[in-house]
Amino acid sequence: MWSRVFRPVSATPRILMRMASSAGNGKLAGKVALVTASTEGIGYAIARRLGQDGAKVMVSSRKQANVDAAVKQLQAENLSVAGITCHVGKPQDRTKLIEETVKTFGGIDILVSNAAVNPIYGPIMETSPEAWDKIFDINVKATFFLCKETLPYIKERGKGSIVIISSIAGYVPMKMLGVYAISKTSLLGMSKAMASELAADNVRINVVCPGLIKTKFSQALWQTEAVLERALEGIPLGRMGDPEDCSGIVSFLASDDSSYITGESVLVTGGMTSRL
Repeated sequence: MWSRVFRPVSATPRILMRMASSAGNGKLAGKVALVTASTEGIGYAIARRLGQDGAKVMVSSRKQANVDAAVKQLQAENLSVAGITCHVGKPQDRTKLIEETVKTFGGIDILVSNAAVNPIYGPIMETSPEAWDKIFDINVKATFFLCKETLPYIKERGKGSIVIISSIAGYVPMKMLGVYAISKTSLLGMSKAMASELAADNVRINVVCPGLIKTKFSQALWQTEAVLERALEGIPLGRMGDPEDCSGIVSFLASDDSSYITGESVLVTGGMTSRL
């Protein structure tokens, strides 16, 4: 979960959709969710769970092939999904993502901001200006503007929920991942700063901080047995998490079950020490 690379997307994204859903009576029935970086890993698990709980879901990714595959898989489960390519760091891509979600499903109730990048692995004092800019442009700036640009559509629905995916690294900076960790801590502050303003419009915002989750994003920490053993020493539950371990809490925060919760962060870490 600590290394992502973003590439340009095609100028004309292709929309894939299936309206029928077997989860029409779930706790998110009638809701529309937009989930970024949602064609694999944690993002995919979240999109799938929201769909299973009744929401209509727009998935997105930089690559059309990944979007096609994710939509096909979710459609096979009879979930109501659509998909579009999106590089969240590009304003025109964010606009297209939001507009197509509204066009396809009629509005937006739920935003899950999951996209992130970490192009470097090394001592923080050796981080280049270019790496700082890339990490903060995607992890912090793009997240903020995605929230800002989606907000008017959520407000139109009368209420809604934003969930930002941060990281345990936002609480406990990890060696060789210093700037990434700082960006994830920034998301905690961002949600706190936004919560009081959004509350006036009946929009809640919360943060989920995954720990060591078995995805491509974190493979450097689990592919080598010795490295994994050291990592597991700091996890009281004694195992890595699965992407699905993060999806239920996001669905909860997106639903009316959490209607009195905003400006909070929830850690999904297997019990890892997590204090700022």
